[in-house]
Amino acid sequence: MSNDTHYEVLARKYRPQNFSELAGQEHVSRTLQNAIDSGRVAHAFLFTGARGVGKTSTARIMAKTLNCERGVTHEPCNVCPQCIEITKGTSTDVFEIDGASNNGVDDVRDLRDNIKYLPSHSRYRIIIIDEVHMLSTNAFNALLKTLEEPPEHVKFIFATTEPHKLPVTILSRCQRFDFKRVTLPKIIARLREIAGKESVVINDTSLALIARKGDGSMRDSLTAFDQVLAFCGNSVSDEDVGTLLGAIDRRLLAEISAAVFSGDTQNVLAGIKQVDLVGYNMRQFCQELIEHFRNLLVIRSVKKPEEILDLAAAELDELHKQTLHITALDIQRRLTLLIKAESEMAYASFPRLIVEMALLKAALLAPLVPIQELIDKIKALETAAVHTPSLPWEAARVAPAAMAHHTEAPPPAPSRPAPPVAAPPTVSHLESAGGHTDWGRFVAFVNEQERLLGSVLEHGSPLKQESGLIEIGFPAGSYYLTAAQDAEFIADVQALVGSFTGRNIVIRIKPIEAGLADAPLSLAEKKKCDAEQHLETLKRDIENHPVVKEAERVFGRSITDVREL
Repeated sequence: MSNDTHYEVLARKYRPQNFSELAGQEHVSRTLQNAIDSGRVAHAFLFTGARGVGKTSTARIMAKTLNCERGVTHEPCNVCPQCIEITKGTSTDVFEIDGASNNGVDDVRDLRDNIKYLPSHSRYRIIIIDEVHMLSTNAFNALLKTLEEPPEHVKFIFATTEPHKLPVTILSRCQRFDFKRVTLPKIIARLREIAGKESVVINDTSLALIARKGDGSMRDSLTAFDQVLAFCGNSVSDEDVGTLLGAIDRRLLAEISAAVFSGDTQNVLAGIKQVDLVGYNMRQFCQELIEHFRNLLVIRSVKKPEEILDLAAAELDELHKQTLHITALDIQRRLTLLIKAESEMAYASFPRLIVEMALLKAALLAPLVPIQELIDKIKALETAAVHTPSLPWEAARVAPAAMAHHTEAPPPAPSRPAPPVAAPPTVSHLESAGGHTDWGRFVAFVNEQERLLGSVLEHGSPLKQESGLIEIGFPAGSYYLTAAQDAEFIADVQALVGSFTGRNIVIRIKPIEAGLADAPLSLAEKKKCDAEQHLETLKRDIENHPVVKEAERVFGRSITDVREL
């Protein structure tokens, strides 16, 4: 670093001086350059966006481009006297005004009187008003006529972080450009470039911490970088950056979340203790943990998370590794607990305790049983109930133990022979056997490969099965019809049909209107219908059982509900 007594902060030293240096605002740069090249430069511009994203820098670049001695081009030369004066802020033809301190009607009237005169040695008089929303109502009214019909030698450039506070009459007279928050990778790349120029040794983890501190603002990130260099010198360590900026180390978040998913309560509490020892705000820690779990959920839920998440490549790789052995549902259940805990911390006297309770509960969550396993268990119970010649299980609740003193146990019901078990179909072509059997086998196969596709197909009915064609119907207007009509869904299903049958088969999706009698039942409808019939049969068996009838006679009551355990 320089040892000069006059030190120029990084945000000023590395301020963009041409459009190509504007990080993250390519849409603005391209539009302005095209306007300059085609001679379609408006008389008034409005630059809006968050702090530190390049609004004022773009206004200065625009002023240099229009007044450059080498001609009006899409990039200023930055070496002619005009460009140098504008860069230093000493140009007599470029007025940069602070709207917060010059917000009165008299200030605007003086400005309006001065712009009547031709520029002293430039092409245009350029008026840059920063934080223009701070002008008073009278000041805006005084500016309206001049803004609508300014002299040919005048250009207005307004910048604001709160465009909603500007009158509609001002907005309608300006070309508006919305500046985006700078993405994390772009900030890291810019910081890496500056670190190289300043001969600073720093790794990408520290740069990511600094960039995240900026929260999408390039200027705030450079200010934080300045602070880090003042503390660390030319050699920066991750620990120093985390301590100085008060940021939680991403590795600690990863360790705590890994302990949560593995049920390691010891390391969960140890991690919270480490956060508390550093003196970090517990609610802020909880918010960062929520963001971490949200990143995990996005990575587990979408195919291209890098298009959704604002993360560096190294961070994305680490999160990918952590999600290899967990499901989206596991993450979602724990994320819900953390969101609830964060809302409770606003008025809590013991924020650490709330975080500890939430994380312990998340670590001790019982794993969810897969739905297919539950279905298999229910089927096993149904089979056992058919072959067991005993009192139905819900009847045991109706008849209390005291009845043993008043009634004799009825003779056991004669056992029924087990129904013959049908051999599984051996046909691997959906259209060769017909009926629900092969359709059910195919949907089960899809469930094993892609659960989301299978959950939609369960609500479809096989309307037509011909050579090389399967027509699947879904209820008209339903979510499942909309999902099934998606081109990507159809392509995925056709690929799975090819794997299942070994043939190329076309899938056609068709809506089924309500009341269509000849449409076969979907698997979901069939399961529901079978469950209802089974419950009706069970209810009749219980109501007609001698023990239940005796219980009704003794207690003078009747059965109101029958449930299957």
